Amino acid sequence: MSAPRRFFVETIGEESLLSGEEFRHAKNVLRLSAGDEVVLFDGSGAEYSAVIAGERKDGFLLNVTGKNVCEREPNADVYLLTGALKGDKTELVIQKATELGVNKIGVFSSRYCAAYLSENKTERLRRVAREAAKQCLRASVPEIAVFEEFSAALRSAEGYGNRLFACEFLEHGREVLPLSGSCALVVGSEGGFSREEFALAQSLGFEGVSLGKRILRAETASIALLSVVMYGLGELR
Repeated sequence: MSAPRRFFVETIGEESLLSGEEFRHAKNVLRLSAGDEVVLFDGSGAEYSAVIAGERKDGFLLNVTGKNVCEREPNADVYLLTGALKGDKTELVIQKATELGVNKIGVFSSRYCAAYLSENKTERLRRVAREAAKQCLRASVPEIAVFEEFSAALRSAEGYGNRLFACEFLEHGREVLPLSGSCALVVGSEGGFSREEFALAQSLGFEGVSLGKRILRAETASIALLSVVMYGLGELR
């Protein structure tokens, strides 16, 4: 017997309603009906067992039968700041960062950034994060923040124990590993960073790191740096 299907619900009580896209997917694609068991999560880090009690026009009525702490949540506190990317590349970074275990993702504009984020695109990114959390069996969803000013993005990382700035023109930076404690990571857009932006980051406590002698695409750089950091913090072991 397969494991119960998982669904995101914003508000969970003893009786809950599965509505919207989640309801349509459950009914029309998965063919669920009254009596089927499901698992719910609301992004808080807990997950809930539930049974479909009935159907209304606007969704499934659910009886919640139990609450558990999700064992797949990361212990590390990691914040990824990434430049806005063209096409659907920002969505790719959001998806993979969620799977790897970040707690927060900031998307910023910088001098050489060629993409922009509208309100609709921002909501799309939040939906991508929810779907990725559901797929990888997390019970929390990373917070998605959007910054029009690069300086505001950098200042949002104040208080993190490690602040690493991936810089393509850096010849000698700090070693990424070993690491301990909370981490904020900055990776640029397709156009990279200016030297003035790097100097600003340094003034705010960031340390430059190199990702090797080859120039990586922005989305590759985000995923590569995040993977190394998560390994160093014990999340991939």
